[in-house]
Amino acid sequence: MKNLLVTGYRAHELGIFDQKHKGIPIIKQAIEARLVPLVEEGLEWVITMGQYGVDLWACEVVIELKKRYPNLKLSILSAYLNPTANWKEEKQQYFREILQRVDYYGVVSNQPYSGVWQLRAREELLFRKTDGILLFYDEDSGEASPKFLKEKAWKKHVEEGYGYIGISAQDVQDLADEMQWNYGEDPELP
Repeated sequence: MKNLLVTGYRAHELGIFDQKHKGIPIIKQAIEARLVPLVEEGLEWVITMGQYGVDLWACEVVIELKKRYPNLKLSILSAYLNPTANWKEEKQQYFREILQRVDYYGVVSNQPYSGVWQLRAREELLFRKTDGILLFYDEDSGEASPKFLKEKAWKKHVEEGYGYIGISAQDVQDLADEMQWNYGEDPELP
């Protein structure tokens, strides 16, 4: 696998409303645990959609991994121009800081948001340009925005062998339990 799409829940879908939430490091650790073996097997690009939540936390993980794996590249592909226009300033600043450290940033539609077609066009492009997906989504936790991506990715997996790697809420809980057992920490989970 050379190119991997990494995405999942938006922060608010996990009940996370700021960057100080104790669950974020655990989610990032779960992402890293899935990425490292792939990088060691030849993964070259991690691509996200740049949404506030799993996408940007994955970007942070990749930025750190690039210190150990300098050939690893990071990309954000937005659906439309100025995707953070309606975000609070703190979140916009966070996005800008990450954007300065990506290897490639692009937009599918060079105009502001004008319809769901832009989101679909981005998804189509991402599925064509990647060999697999790492998705943090758990159907047992209720429906959320990653549901449709999961359905498309799973269909592509079954029909074409597209890579599919999942992270579930149980995976994250298991990491939290391990941290509590090993370090006596009691992380607050989403």
